[in-house]
Amino acid sequence: MMKEHIRMASDQVKLTTTNENNETLSSGFTLMGLFTHGKGSGFFFGVICAIFFMAVIANGVMVFLINIDPHLHTPMYFLLSHLSLIDTLYISTIVPKMLVDYLVGQGTISFIACTAQCFLYMGFMGAEFFLLGLMAYDRYVAICNPLHYPVLISQRVCCMILASSWFGGALDTFLLTPITMSLPFCASHQINHFFCEAPTMLRLACGDKTAYETVMYVCCVAMLLIPFSVVTASYTRILITVQRMTSAEGRKKAFATCSSHMTVVTLFYGAALYTYMLPQSYHTPIKDKVFSAFYTILTPLLNPLIYSLRNRDVMGALKRVVARC
Repeated sequence: MMKEHIRMASDQVKLTTTNENNETLSSGFTLMGLFTHGKGSGFFFGVICAIFFMAVIANGVMVFLINIDPHLHTPMYFLLSHLSLIDTLYISTIVPKMLVDYLVGQGTISFIACTAQCFLYMGFMGAEFFLLGLMAYDRYVAICNPLHYPVLISQRVCCMILASSWFGGALDTFLLTPITMSLPFCASHQINHFFCEAPTMLRLACGDKTAYETVMYVCCVAMLLIPFSVVTASYTRILITVQRMTSAEGRKKAFATCSSHMTVVTLFYGAALYTYMLPQSYHTPIKDKVFSAFYTILTPLLNPLIYSLRNRDVMGALKRVVARC
């Protein structure tokens, strides 16, 4: 009799979980958005629209110039062109949906669309984490070991860097997306966020989250701390080398360049570290939205401005293209 009761209880739990999953598949989720309709919402909408179009145009111009101008066919600009491509895909995965939701006045998203958004953004974000770390190593070799640069950063090495970045992003998203979206979402289907971000989705789930949390922690250590450590070590060595320069003007220019690069990198990695590695007790919906906006909306605009469009070679290429036109 006792075994029969246990079996019936187990079947009831399975049936409840199945019903909850079926309900999630049929009804989907509701995104609350980055900001609500009210005072100042039109201003924020306009600002995000401007940031989105500027980011897409700036990154598109970078990809176009680097591919069309022979003077920019170097390893550094090869990597920068792919950074711009990732940024364009990255911001286009999240912002257009958010802007359309604001215009139509509702933020419904199906389970399949939410899964696709989660899959794409984690893949692009992971690829950028690795690429920024490897680009910092490229700058370290160029400044600290210029004589060995053609050997250490050859075309073959650049292709390996790019392939490893995409592989890291793919590995991240293929690990985390199935675990995230396979959890039973038995809580409210209202997502207090502006896109289907993995930690926010976790808070809606009511199943056993141990496996997910373990995998996420391991992935975050590999994808955040290791690349960020490479970036920090590379720029530290660069600054030490720059400090030994005899030219005051050269030191000033190098320090300005390194500080701007480190500012963008710290903003990107810092916001992601808060989102993915701090315990849930430190999180609030407002903080989560603000920090996520830093690395999903603001960084794709800052990258081309800091890394490329302020560069003399890029501006020279732009002037040559304009002159030909």
